[in-house]
Amino acid sequence: MLAFRLIIMLLGLLAGWGAGRVLAVGTGDPDVTRVNTLSLMLAGALAALLLAPRGERLAARELTRLGRWYARLSPRTVAAATFGLMVALLLSVLLGNLLRGLPFYTWVWSVVVTLVLAAFFVPFAARHADAFGGLAFPPVRRQPGSKILDSNVIIDGRIVDLARSGLLEGDLVVPGFVLRELQVLADHADPQKRTRGKRGLTVLEDLRAARPLRVEDWDDPTLSTVDDKLVRLARETGGKLVTNDGNLGKIARLHGLEVLNLHAAAVALRPQVQAGDLLTVTVTKGGQQQGQGVGYLEDGTMVVVEDGLKFRGKPTRVQVVNNVQTNVGRMIFARVENQGAA
Repeated sequence: MLAFRLIIMLLGLLAGWGAGRVLAVGTGDPDVTRVNTLSLMLAGALAALLLAPRGERLAARELTRLGRWYARLSPRTVAAATFGLMVALLLSVLLGNLLRGLPFYTWVWSVVVTLVLAAFFVPFAARHADAFGGLAFPPVRRQPGSKILDSNVIIDGRIVDLARSGLLEGDLVVPGFVLRELQVLADHADPQKRTRGKRGLTVLEDLRAARPLRVEDWDDPTLSTVDDKLVRLARETGGKLVTNDGNLGKIARLHGLEVLNLHAAAVALRPQVQAGDLLTVTVTKGGQQQGQGVGYLEDGTMVVVEDGLKFRGKPTRVQVVNNVQTNVGRMIFARVENQGAA
Protein backbone atom coordinates (compact mmCIF):
# COMPACT_ATOMS: atom_id res chain seq x y z
CA MET A 1 0.00 0.00 0.00
CA LEU A 2 1.55 3.26 -1.19
CA ALA A 3 -0.23 5.38 1.40
CA PHE A 4 1.08 3.21 4.23
CA ARG A 5 4.66 3.44 2.95
CA LEU A 6 4.40 7.21 2.60
CA ILE A 7 3.18 7.45 6.19
CA ILE A 8 6.10 5.27 7.35
CA MET A 9 8.58 7.48 5.47
CA LEU A 10 7.02 10.59 6.99
CA LEU A 11 7.45 9.08 10.44
CA GLY A 12 11.09 8.33 9.61
CA LEU A 13 11.62 11.93 8.54
CA LEU A 14 10.07 13.21 11.75
CA ALA A 15 12.21 10.84 13.82
CA GLY A 16 15.36 12.05 12.03
CA TRP A 17 14.35 15.67 12.52
CA GLY A 18 13.75 15.04 16.23
CA ALA A 19 17.12 13.32 16.62
CA GLY A 20 18.78 16.26 14.84
CA ARG A 21 17.16 18.74 17.17
CA VAL A 22 18.37 16.75 20.19
CA LEU A 23 21.94 16.60 18.87
CA ALA A 24 21.84 20.32 18.04
CA VAL A 25 21.73 21.20 21.73
CA GLY A 26 25.10 22.65 22.64
CA THR A 27 26.31 22.96 19.04
CA GLY A 28 27.18 26.49 18.09
CA ASP A 29 27.51 26.16 14.33
CA PRO A 30 24.06 26.35 12.65
CA ASP A 31 25.42 25.00 9.36
CA VAL A 32 26.66 21.83 11.04
CA THR A 33 23.34 21.49 12.84
CA ARG A 34 21.47 21.88 9.56
CA VAL A 35 23.61 19.28 7.78
CA ASN A 36 23.30 16.81 10.65
CA THR A 37 19.53 17.25 10.80
CA LEU A 38 19.17 16.73 7.03
CA SER A 39 21.39 13.66 7.18
CA LEU A 40 19.43 12.16 10.04
CA MET A 41 16.13 12.89 8.29
CA LEU A 42 17.38 11.18 5.14
CA ALA A 43 18.63 8.21 7.16
CA GLY A 44 15.29 7.97 8.95
CA ALA A 45 13.36 8.05 5.67
CA LEU A 46 15.57 5.34 4.12
CA ALA A 47 15.32 3.15 7.23
CA ALA A 48 11.55 3.54 7.19
CA LEU A 49 11.46 2.62 3.51
CA LEU A 50 13.47 -0.56 4.20
CA LEU A 51 11.22 -1.55 7.11
CA ALA A 52 7.99 -0.62 5.33
CA PRO A 53 7.30 -4.09 3.73
CA ARG A 54 7.67 -5.88 7.07
CA GLY A 55 5.63 -3.21 8.82
CA GLU A 56 2.98 -3.51 6.10
CA ARG A 57 2.65 -7.28 6.67
CA LEU A 58 2.56 -6.78 10.42
CA ALA A 59 -0.10 -4.07 10.11
CA ALA A 60 -2.21 -6.25 7.78
CA ARG A 61 -2.02 -9.17 10.22
CA GLU A 62 -2.97 -7.01 13.17
CA LEU A 63 -5.82 -5.37 11.25
CA THR A 64 -7.15 -8.82 10.33
CA ARG A 65 -6.97 -9.90 13.95
CA LEU A 66 -8.67 -6.68 15.04
CA GLY A 67 -11.42 -7.23 12.46
CA ARG A 68 -12.09 -10.76 13.74
CA TRP A 69 -12.18 -9.51 17.32
CA TYR A 70 -14.57 -6.72 16.33
CA ALA A 71 -16.84 -9.19 14.47
CA ARG A 72 -17.14 -11.32 17.61
CA LEU A 73 -18.21 -8.38 19.73
CA SER A 74 -21.87 -8.40 20.68
CA PRO A 75 -23.91 -5.24 21.43
CA ARG A 76 -24.53 -6.62 24.92
CA THR A 77 -20.78 -6.87 25.63
CA VAL A 78 -20.11 -3.36 24.30
CA ALA A 79 -22.94 -1.97 26.44
CA ALA A 80 -21.60 -3.76 29.50
CA ALA A 81 -18.04 -2.46 28.93
CA THR A 82 -19.38 1.08 28.44
CA PHE A 83 -21.31 0.83 31.68
CA GLY A 84 -18.17 -0.36 33.49
CA LEU A 85 -16.17 2.56 32.11
CA MET A 86 -18.87 5.00 33.27
CA VAL A 87 -18.74 3.57 36.78
CA ALA A 88 -14.92 3.84 36.79
CA LEU A 89 -15.02 7.51 35.69
CA LEU A 90 -17.64 8.44 38.29
CA LEU A 91 -15.69 6.74 41.07
CA SER A 92 -12.44 8.40 39.95
CA VAL A 93 -14.11 11.82 40.18
CA LEU A 94 -15.41 11.07 43.67
CA LEU A 95 -12.03 9.76 44.87
CA GLY A 96 -10.28 12.72 43.24
CA ASN A 97 -12.41 15.16 45.22
CA LEU A 98 -11.67 13.27 48.44
CA LEU A 99 -7.92 13.04 47.87
CA ARG A 100 -7.42 16.51 46.43
CA GLY A 101 -6.55 17.94 49.82
CA LEU A 102 -3.53 15.68 50.28
CA PRO A 103 -0.18 17.45 49.73
CA PHE A 104 1.29 14.78 47.42
CA TYR A 105 -1.86 14.45 45.25
CA THR A 106 -1.39 15.69 41.66
CA TRP A 107 -3.11 15.14 38.30
CA VAL A 108 -0.84 12.11 37.77
CA TRP A 109 -2.49 10.33 40.69
CA SER A 110 -5.89 11.16 39.22
CA VAL A 111 -4.93 9.46 35.94
CA VAL A 112 -3.53 6.44 37.78
CA VAL A 113 -6.69 6.04 39.89
CA THR A 114 -8.87 6.29 36.76
CA LEU A 115 -6.81 3.67 34.91
CA VAL A 116 -6.89 1.26 37.88
CA LEU A 117 -10.65 1.59 38.26
CA ALA A 118 -11.21 1.17 34.51
CA ALA A 119 -8.95 -1.90 34.45
CA PHE A 120 -11.16 -3.47 37.13
CA PHE A 121 -14.70 -2.44 36.17
CA VAL A 122 -14.54 -2.77 32.35
CA PRO A 123 -13.39 -6.44 32.25
CA PHE A 124 -15.71 -7.28 35.16
CA ALA A 125 -18.72 -5.81 33.37
CA ALA A 126 -17.76 -7.50 30.06
CA ARG A 127 -17.52 -10.93 31.77
CA HIS A 128 -21.00 -10.39 33.22
CA ALA A 129 -22.52 -8.95 30.06
CA ASP A 130 -25.82 -10.75 30.62
CA ALA A 131 -26.42 -8.69 33.77
CA PHE A 132 -24.91 -5.33 32.78
CA GLY A 133 -25.72 -5.37 29.08
CA GLY A 134 -29.44 -5.43 29.77
CA LEU A 135 -29.24 -1.86 31.08
CA ALA A 136 -28.69 -0.57 27.55
CA PHE A 137 -30.13 -3.47 25.52
CA PRO A 138 -33.12 -4.94 27.35
CA PRO A 139 -33.53 -8.69 26.82
CA VAL A 140 -36.46 -10.06 24.90
CA ARG A 141 -39.64 -9.94 26.91
CA ARG A 142 -40.54 -13.09 28.79
CA GLN A 143 -43.41 -15.14 27.41
CA PRO A 144 -43.63 -18.36 29.40
CA GLY A 145 -46.39 -19.85 27.22
CA SER A 146 -44.63 -19.37 23.88
CA LYS A 147 -43.39 -22.27 21.73
CA ILE A 148 -40.00 -21.74 20.08
CA LEU A 149 -39.71 -23.76 16.86
CA ASP A 150 -36.50 -25.44 15.74
CA SER A 151 -35.58 -25.75 12.05
CA ASN A 152 -35.90 -29.55 11.99
CA VAL A 153 -39.41 -29.50 13.45
CA ILE A 154 -40.39 -26.92 10.81
CA ILE A 155 -38.99 -29.00 7.96
CA ASP A 156 -40.74 -32.07 9.42
CA GLY A 157 -44.09 -30.41 8.67
CA ARG A 158 -46.27 -32.17 11.26
CA ILE A 159 -46.33 -28.97 13.31
CA VAL A 160 -48.95 -27.58 10.88
CA ASP A 161 -51.50 -30.34 11.56
CA LEU A 162 -50.78 -30.11 15.28
CA ALA A 163 -51.40 -26.34 15.23
CA ARG A 164 -54.66 -26.80 13.30
CA SER A 165 -55.86 -29.35 15.84
CA GLY A 166 -55.72 -26.76 18.63
CA LEU A 167 -53.56 -28.96 20.86
CA LEU A 168 -50.57 -26.62 20.59
CA GLU A 169 -51.34 -23.67 22.85
CA GLY A 170 -49.48 -20.39 23.23
CA ASP A 171 -47.66 -18.16 20.75
CA LEU A 172 -45.64 -19.85 18.03
CA VAL A 173 -42.22 -18.20 17.76
CA VAL A 174 -39.72 -18.57 14.92
CA PRO A 175 -36.30 -17.06 15.82
CA GLY A 176 -34.74 -14.87 13.17
CA PHE A 177 -31.59 -17.01 13.03
CA VAL A 178 -33.71 -20.12 12.32
CA LEU A 179 -35.43 -18.25 9.48
CA ARG A 180 -32.03 -17.29 8.07
CA GLU A 181 -30.88 -20.91 8.35
CA LEU A 182 -33.86 -22.04 6.28
CA GLN A 183 -33.15 -19.32 3.72
CA VAL A 184 -29.53 -20.47 3.40
CA LEU A 185 -30.73 -24.05 2.89
CA ALA A 186 -33.26 -22.92 0.26
CA ASP A 187 -30.46 -21.20 -1.70
CA HIS A 188 -27.95 -24.05 -1.26
CA ALA A 189 -26.26 -25.67 -4.26
CA ASP A 190 -26.99 -29.17 -2.90
CA PRO A 191 -30.40 -30.29 -4.26
CA GLN A 192 -31.34 -32.17 -1.08
CA LYS A 193 -30.54 -29.24 1.20
CA ARG A 194 -32.30 -26.86 -1.19
CA THR A 195 -35.42 -29.05 -1.09
CA ARG A 196 -35.36 -29.14 2.71
CA GLY A 197 -35.01 -25.36 2.93
CA LYS A 198 -37.86 -24.72 0.50
CA ARG A 199 -40.06 -27.22 2.33
CA GLY A 200 -39.35 -25.41 5.63
CA LEU A 201 -40.34 -22.03 4.14
CA THR A 202 -43.52 -23.56 2.69
CA VAL A 203 -44.39 -25.07 6.08
CA LEU A 204 -43.99 -21.64 7.70
CA GLU A 205 -46.42 -20.14 5.18
CA ASP A 206 -48.98 -22.87 5.94
CA LEU A 207 -48.37 -22.44 9.66
CA ARG A 208 -48.96 -18.68 9.46
CA ALA A 209 -52.25 -19.34 7.68
CA ALA A 210 -53.32 -21.74 10.45
CA ARG A 211 -52.11 -19.84 13.53
CA PRO A 212 -50.57 -16.46 14.43
CA LEU A 213 -46.81 -16.78 13.96
CA ARG A 214 -44.27 -14.36 15.39
CA VAL A 215 -40.69 -13.92 14.18
CA GLU A 216 -38.39 -13.07 17.10
CA ASP A 217 -35.60 -10.90 15.67
CA TRP A 218 -33.10 -11.85 18.35
CA ASP A 219 -29.52 -13.03 17.96
CA ASP A 220 -26.33 -13.40 19.94
CA PRO A 221 -23.18 -13.18 17.76
CA THR A 222 -21.08 -14.64 20.58
CA LEU A 223 -22.82 -18.01 20.16
CA SER A 224 -21.62 -19.98 17.15
CA THR A 225 -24.27 -22.69 16.78
CA VAL A 226 -28.03 -22.49 16.26
CA ASP A 227 -28.60 -24.96 19.12
CA ASP A 228 -26.81 -22.70 21.60
CA LYS A 229 -28.86 -19.72 20.43
CA LEU A 230 -32.12 -21.68 20.80
CA VAL A 231 -31.22 -22.63 24.37
CA ARG A 232 -30.28 -19.03 25.23
CA LEU A 233 -33.48 -17.63 23.69
CA ALA A 234 -35.63 -20.17 25.54
CA ARG A 235 -33.91 -19.30 28.82
CA GLU A 236 -34.41 -15.55 28.35
CA THR A 237 -38.04 -15.74 27.22
CA GLY A 238 -39.14 -18.65 29.42
CA GLY A 239 -40.68 -20.35 26.39
CA LYS A 240 -40.81 -24.04 25.57
CA LEU A 241 -38.54 -25.48 22.90
CA VAL A 242 -40.25 -27.52 20.16
CA THR A 243 -37.80 -29.84 18.40
CA ASN A 244 -37.23 -33.33 17.06
CA ASP A 245 -33.50 -33.23 17.86
CA GLY A 246 -32.92 -35.61 20.76
CA ASN A 247 -29.47 -34.23 21.64
CA LEU A 248 -30.75 -30.65 21.66
CA GLY A 249 -33.60 -31.75 23.89
CA LYS A 250 -31.19 -33.33 26.39
CA ILE A 251 -29.04 -30.19 26.52
CA ALA A 252 -32.10 -27.97 26.95
CA ARG A 253 -33.39 -30.11 29.82
CA LEU A 254 -29.99 -29.87 31.53
CA HIS A 255 -30.53 -26.08 31.46
CA GLY A 256 -33.91 -26.56 33.15
CA LEU A 257 -35.97 -25.88 30.01
CA GLU A 258 -39.20 -27.53 28.94
CA VAL A 259 -38.93 -29.41 25.65
CA LEU A 260 -41.71 -30.66 23.36
CA ASN A 261 -40.50 -33.45 21.08
CA LEU A 262 -43.03 -34.09 18.31
CA HIS A 263 -41.46 -37.41 17.40
CA ALA A 264 -41.75 -38.66 20.98
CA ALA A 265 -45.35 -37.43 21.09
CA ALA A 266 -46.16 -39.28 17.86
CA VAL A 267 -44.67 -42.48 19.28
CA ALA A 268 -46.70 -42.08 22.47
CA LEU A 269 -49.92 -41.60 20.49
CA ARG A 270 -49.52 -44.74 18.39
CA PRO A 271 -52.30 -47.27 19.01
CA GLN A 272 -51.22 -50.04 21.34
CA VAL A 273 -51.04 -53.51 19.88
CA GLN A 274 -51.68 -56.46 22.19
CA ALA A 275 -50.68 -60.09 21.85
CA GLY A 276 -53.26 -61.93 19.77
CA ASP A 277 -54.27 -58.94 17.63
CA LEU A 278 -54.39 -59.47 13.87
CA LEU A 279 -52.52 -57.15 11.50
CA THR A 280 -51.98 -56.93 7.76
CA VAL A 281 -48.36 -56.28 6.84
CA THR A 282 -46.25 -56.53 3.72
CA VAL A 283 -42.90 -58.25 4.28
CA THR A 284 -40.20 -56.17 2.56
CA LYS A 285 -36.93 -57.81 3.61
CA GLY A 286 -35.39 -60.62 5.60
CA GLY A 287 -34.70 -60.56 9.30
CA GLN A 288 -31.64 -61.48 11.34
CA GLN A 289 -32.67 -65.11 11.75
CA GLN A 290 -33.19 -67.61 8.95
CA GLY A 291 -36.64 -67.39 7.39
CA GLN A 292 -37.58 -64.25 9.33
CA GLY A 293 -39.39 -61.50 7.46
CA VAL A 294 -39.56 -57.80 8.31
CA GLY A 295 -42.33 -55.38 7.40
CA TYR A 296 -43.54 -51.99 8.55
CA LEU A 297 -46.89 -50.54 9.55
CA GLU A 298 -48.10 -47.21 8.17
CA ASP A 299 -46.71 -45.34 11.19
CA GLY A 300 -43.25 -46.87 10.67
CA THR A 301 -43.44 -49.52 13.39
CA MET A 302 -41.25 -52.53 12.58
CA VAL A 303 -42.98 -55.93 12.46
CA VAL A 304 -40.79 -59.05 12.63
CA VAL A 305 -42.70 -62.03 11.18
CA GLU A 306 -41.61 -65.55 12.10
CA ASP A 307 -41.06 -67.64 8.93
CA GLY A 308 -42.43 -64.73 6.96
CA LEU A 309 -39.68 -64.33 4.36
CA LYS A 310 -41.52 -66.64 1.94
CA PHE A 311 -44.38 -64.10 1.87
CA ARG A 312 -42.06 -61.30 0.77
CA GLY A 313 -43.80 -58.63 -1.29
CA LYS A 314 -47.31 -59.85 -0.47
CA PRO A 315 -49.80 -58.39 2.03
CA THR A 316 -49.96 -61.03 4.77
CA ARG A 317 -52.29 -61.46 7.69
CA VAL A 318 -50.22 -61.91 10.87
CA GLN A 319 -51.00 -62.44 14.54
CA VAL A 320 -49.13 -60.42 17.20
CA VAL A 321 -47.02 -62.54 19.56
CA ASN A 322 -45.15 -59.87 21.50
CA ASN A 323 -44.82 -56.08 21.65
CA VAL A 324 -41.46 -54.62 22.69
CA GLN A 325 -40.63 -50.96 23.35
CA THR A 326 -36.96 -50.12 22.61
CA ASN A 327 -34.94 -46.90 22.80
CA VAL A 328 -35.34 -46.42 19.04
CA GLY A 329 -39.07 -47.18 18.91
CA ARG A 330 -41.53 -50.03 19.11
CA MET A 331 -41.04 -53.51 17.64
CA ILE A 332 -43.78 -56.07 17.08
CA PHE A 333 -43.09 -59.78 16.83
CA ALA A 334 -45.72 -61.79 14.97
CA ARG A 335 -46.35 -65.00 13.06
CA VAL A 336 -48.46 -65.73 10.03
CA GLU A 337 -52.13 -66.28 10.90
CA ASN A 338 -53.09 -69.96 11.47
CA GLN A 339 -49.47 -71.00 10.92
CA GLY A 340 -48.77 -71.46 14.64
CA ALA A 341 -51.82 -73.68 15.10
CA ALA A 342 -50.86 -75.97 12.21
